[in-house]
Amino acid sequence: MVEHKIAVITSGGDAPGMNAALRAVVRSALARHAQVVGFYSGYEGLIDDDYVDMAVHSVSGIINRGGTILRTARSPLFLTAEGRKKAYSVLKKHQCTGIVIIGGDGSFRGAHDLAREYKIPVVGVPASIDNDVAGTDACIGFDTAVNTAIMGIDKIRETAESHERIFIVEVMGRRRGFIALEAALAGGAEGLLVPEVKPDLEKLAHRINAGHSRGKTSSIVVVSEGAGSADMAAHPEHDELPRPPQVSISYHVAEVINRITGLEVRVCVLGHLQRGGPPTAFDRSLASQLGAAAVDLILADAHDVMVGRQSGKIVVSPLADAWEKCQALDCHMLELVERLGR
Repeated sequence: MVEHKIAVITSGGDAPGMNAALRAVVRSALARHAQVVGFYSGYEGLIDDDYVDMAVHSVSGIINRGGTILRTARSPLFLTAEGRKKAYSVLKKHQCTGIVIIGGDGSFRGAHDLAREYKIPVVGVPASIDNDVAGTDACIGFDTAVNTAIMGIDKIRETAESHERIFIVEVMGRRRGFIALEAALAGGAEGLLVPEVKPDLEKLAHRINAGHSRGKTSSIVVVSEGAGSADMAAHPEHDELPRPPQVSISYHVAEVINRITGLEVRVCVLGHLQRGGPPTAFDRSLASQLGAAAVDLILADAHDVMVGRQSGKIVVSPLADAWEKCQALDCHMLELVERLGR
């Protein structure tokens, strides 16, 4: 019987730094004389027993790579009791004494159910570019995604100034506006729309118009992809501008601003660019610390917990905190974007 054998998966949306976390899990475990088995494609690979025994060389040269060498997927089957039972049988077959899940809150919900039903040590490592997992100041991948968005905004501003245009730059964030907020503040944006705050497009348009009247030749408005999804209909005068579900919210924003100001408006949707690329130094360091801490917790038989970093210190909290507690936007930063972007 193996004394300690740790399973590891990467699950949900990919995030830069997942590979760095995986590297930390594997090498920390091996340094503690524990074996590691990786399962491909998240919970799907766990259910299908699609695995690889991991050694030191398995994670060589991956700390600087985006994405995840174990690949990732969402698993509808794991949401069922039958799927989790099959996954647990695979863990037993491999004599795994615990599992590390590198992913976001959706992945942690499945991990929570597995831990609760089968009493196996389960530890979550938060990796999400949306930064929407409570229990940590930053998720792995968030810093890289913000920096990618900033590079895009910097380039767009140059062409916006050259052509005297307004640009709507859409960033990821279907339910939360953390990327948009950080990118807007650091990118010097004139406007910001996030899912957490009801949009006031007329106020935004008039502010842009006032800047244009003072001699501004361009403006950047950062829009989180989920902004206004429930509130755009609050402006009846804009109801004739239909927004089919498959059409980006940003095109609606652009049409409204153009109508009110008469200024030329363009849209740039950064999309999945924000998920790719080498992780920043911050994300590599964070991933290395959290991955190593996850191994320590598994070897201490920790159940149903996640590891995070708050105020510079490694912390442990219940997995359920990831979605039951709310990671709130900084209201001061929201106000600061508007004040500085005039």
